[in-house]
Amino acid sequence: MNLSSITAPIVSRLAPTPSGYLHLGNAVNFVLTWLLTRRAGGTLHLRIDDLDRQRLRPAYLDNIFQTIEWLGLDYDHGPSGPEDFETNFSQLHHLGEYQQLLDELRQVPDLLYACRCSRTDIQRAGGQHPDATCQAQRLPLDTPETAWRAHVPNGLTIEFQDLWQPQVAVPLAADIGDFVVRKKDGVAAYQIASVVDDIRLGTTLIVRGLDLLPSTAAQLWLASQAKCTAAFGHVQFAHHALLPGADGEKLSKSTQASIQRGIMAEAGSPRVVYATVARLLGLPDAAGESLATLSWGIPNRLSS
Repeated sequence: MNLSSITAPIVSRLAPTPSGYLHLGNAVNFVLTWLLTRRAGGTLHLRIDDLDRQRLRPAYLDNIFQTIEWLGLDYDHGPSGPEDFETNFSQLHHLGEYQQLLDELRQVPDLLYACRCSRTDIQRAGGQHPDATCQAQRLPLDTPETAWRAHVPNGLTIEFQDLWQPQVAVPLAADIGDFVVRKKDGVAAYQIASVVDDIRLGTTLIVRGLDLLPSTAAQLWLASQAKCTAAFGHVQFAHHALLPGADGEKLSKSTQASIQRGIMAEAGSPRVVYATVARLLGLPDAAGESLATLSWGIPNRLSS
């Protein structure tokens, strides 16, 4: 990673979802985001993505604040706890802003279409949405019980600079295809809400895992379709390597067993997290002991 290429001022965010207990990968992302922001003298927000209310549990929401405290991290803006979050910071307070972007995108010719497909339909199609079928029907966007999808042109590839990876080129049509921007319940989907939230916060740096490269490409392309989100094209990204679980698969809250309670329950101390961050940065494990104090010469090592 080349820190010298990060453009100031830095505004970043921790953006967990309260859909499961935070695992090692989430904790590592938190520390990396905090570390890069603090070393650059930037501003850090806590932004909790809670639009998927069906998967939200009070215990998961509590776990976010507990994990941040356990890791010894701080942030400059955001909720102080679960009650403050629900009262003042929930994404439910910004539904009108998400709808404004949807309304603007709706005016772009041939960009959005209504889709009746269920998850079962998509599973039957081999896990891929049968794009051409729904698009050809040209159902009115106001048709009840339909989601809105953004039509990704065939062969579309999104290229962007990344602070951690070489030049990135994501084949968006192949990796995601036509993706949902408004769910069947009328609520904006993740890609819409994430872009709008980042613009509202003035985000200039987003630290993500490599599994979110397609989402980054989708958001950059989507934001380029509307004037109100053009600023998103100037955000800097750093996509870090993923951490496999004990079974070799990517760590995921959606696949947690009922007995799993996240990294706080699994690790004896935050040292496990900081040692993992040190390894991702190409530093000795012992360097993890000093990461929390920011008292050592990490800029030179990161810039090499």
